[in-house]
Amino acid sequence: MSDMRFIMIGIGFVFAGFLILGIFGGNYQAATLESDQFGTCYEYFEDKPPQEINCSFKVFDQTIFFGIIISVIGIGVIALIKGLKGDWDNKVNPEDMVGPSRNQDDDSEESKK
Repeated sequence: MSDMRFIMIGIGFVFAGFLILGIFGGNYQAATLESDQFGTCYEYFEDKPPQEINCSFKVFDQTIFFGIIISVIGIGVIALIKGLKGDWDNKVNPEDMVGPSRNQDDDSEESKK
């Protein structure tokens, strides 16, 4: 059996990782292209002209961003694997059980007396 909580958490982390990568990833792709093709990197602003910056800072920011995204997706994959292998849902103490099957067990015990 599986542990549905970990599966749901894993799906959430993987989805969030790809969503963040899709929304903000375009801002971080330009560093590699600028440094490889032109050798000069620029920081772009909405209200003033682009300013030349050191390419290593921009590539470092890109590496940090993608490292965080890979970590979020990795956490999701680990949670999915743990959820698929887990059997925590089946390890419930009899006194903690609730629901129709719990009531049937109590009724059958009382009818035996």
